[in-house]
Amino acid sequence: MTLLWGIFGIDMNVWLDAFLRLQIVVIVMTVTVMGLIYLERKFVGRIQMRLGPMRTGPFGTLQSIADALKLLTKEDVRPATADFWLFELAPYVTFVPVFMTLLALPFMEGWFVRDLQLGLFYIVAISGVTVIGYLMAGWASDNKYALLGAVRSAAQLISYEIPLILGVLAVSMVAGSLNLNDITRQQDTIPNLLLQPLPFMILLIAILAELSRRPFDIPIGESELVGGPWVEYSGIRWSIIFALTEYAGLWGFSILGALVFLGGWQFPFGTSSFWGDFDFLYQLVLVFTKSFFIILTMMWISATFPRLRIDQLMAFCWKVLLPFGFLQVLVNGIVLTYADDETVRDVLLFLTSGALLVVMTYAIYLATRQPSREERVGSMIAARSAQ
Repeated sequence: MTLLWGIFGIDMNVWLDAFLRLQIVVIVMTVTVMGLIYLERKFVGRIQMRLGPMRTGPFGTLQSIADALKLLTKEDVRPATADFWLFELAPYVTFVPVFMTLLALPFMEGWFVRDLQLGLFYIVAISGVTVIGYLMAGWASDNKYALLGAVRSAAQLISYEIPLILGVLAVSMVAGSLNLNDITRQQDTIPNLLLQPLPFMILLIAILAELSRRPFDIPIGESELVGGPWVEYSGIRWSIIFALTEYAGLWGFSILGALVFLGGWQFPFGTSSFWGDFDFLYQLVLVFTKSFFIILTMMWISATFPRLRIDQLMAFCWKVLLPFGFLQVLVNGIVLTYADDETVRDVLLFLTSGALLVVMTYAIYLATRQPSREERVGSMIAARSAQ
């Protein structure tokens, strides 16, 4: 007996049900990835005052399909001195953890591949395994540029994994659970975004870094390292890395953000029987709309900010995100311990997290602010006078 097929009044074996759910996730993921590739090209094109894909199909809608066919039929080249097994398996070790995160995400009330009591912990833990694939690819390619890119990738992914954990930990403290269904149900009146704006911002930044998207795309920056740990990959293996892994991760983390911070299917109207047997469609549209908003936000950030240097990237994590993440967890512990009234607790959580977000924003501004022309001229005059 399962919830998915129970909508249609069908009883099914639990293993068969899990298998069918898995196939649905694979199909939806593949279609979504192809759609996101097209969407980013058009969305970023508009930001940069250009059209994006226009030639392949109506308004370029078939461009993703053309790219997929090209990558499937492209010659697969492997360096003669590469380690065979590590080189072959690295793309799959990178992609499989990203796909496994989708299996614990509830896409609507009662629909998931598996409902895990520690679902939030599982997603954060399994997503960190991708760093092994980066190291395998860099080492197995027998290429110094690939190895250097792998080391940079490992340093970046391991570093930004900590702020990501602190962000979701702060929310789980407020919700009192690590179960994604429970966290979503508790947001029937107030989404966690209002109670914890700082962890949401930390999560958003950490996701960009975990996916190596601009402005944190240093490991694969063509101007610096030609292609990062994947410089020797081509054809289908390259598509697994850049298409499936990156965009499936973008989609999965966006759904996670929609569930944990934006109320998922619960906010703003909660689960209702207004739609009758088709209420699940309303929930599905609500979750996908919120995740779509997060995806567009990350694409907007990627198209706006320039790439950081490696020292700036690491300093931003360890000197800004990490201290404020720890501070948020500490403040949440104090508020949840001493605030007995629920309304007072929510107000204090909002005020403290909002204040920390303002302070962090100001700290980022001071760290990135460029001196004015008068200040630059004054410093030049002072330097010449000193000489």
